[in-house]
Amino acid sequence: MEEEIPSRLATLGHPERLAIFRLLMRRYPDRVPAGELAQARGLKASTLSAYLSALMQAGLVTQERMGTSLRYTIAMTELRRTLDYLLLDCCRGRPEFCSPLSLSSSTGATAMPDRKYNVLFICTGNSARSIFAESILRKLAGDRFEVYSAGTKPYSELNPFALEILAQKGHDISGLRAKNVSEFQRDDAPKFDFVFTVCNPAANEDCPAWAGQPVSAHWGMPDPVKVDGTDAEKSLAFHQTYGLLHNRMAVFTALPLGTLDRMSLQKAVDDIGTSQQGDFE
Repeated sequence: MEEEIPSRLATLGHPERLAIFRLLMRRYPDRVPAGELAQARGLKASTLSAYLSALMQAGLVTQERMGTSLRYTIAMTELRRTLDYLLLDCCRGRPEFCSPLSLSSSTGATAMPDRKYNVLFICTGNSARSIFAESILRKLAGDRFEVYSAGTKPYSELNPFALEILAQKGHDISGLRAKNVSEFQRDDAPKFDFVFTVCNPAANEDCPAWAGQPVSAHWGMPDPVKVDGTDAEKSLAFHQTYGLLHNRMAVFTALPLGTLDRMSLQKAVDDIGTSQQGDFE
């Protein structure tokens, strides 16, 4: 590690390479196509390739070919080795010097307190997927969670197909409205315990850090709003999205939140985000 650390720190010292690394961290454990990375960062393919090559040479990112697409993800084992080395070297074996990073800190080995948790679902438009997530979790376990959703676009409207399906499934849609994420970044906004992105573009955006370091994960899935075809074909796409989110919410609500430490909880919500994706890719 003595020889690898300077290279890794120097690689992340470049602003754009750091931005790509942060994007991949937000999307982890997803494997993100090169084209999506280029679009998200506004980069030419050749420029992105050079940045990714540097990150791979430093051992921070891995590449995998899936069909005709090259996809990238964080080399998490190597990243953990890097952080472990820096922590031990910095703290000289005394983790109290670096308590925010220590596994013994309040964000590490301690389980979450037993109370009602605030959950936020984010998408670009807050018109379908995040509205589904908000409604499903509220119906499944509203006694355990205060649930919110928002979009990153300046303005959005609820999708009529989404509202129709929610009504069919017995959800109360009277209080639903499209909201912008800025509404939840004010000083008087709720402090969230969980923040989930449910679409790739929202996860790709470099949003400000949330107060209180909530547990976050990416539960991305295709946008049913973009499906072309007959009304029946569009409705089917919305039903599939609803079903996938319902399954994920069922797994999430079954987690023993009061007994899991933060690392175990983070792994659990990451695993939920990768479940059943094969049917939708």
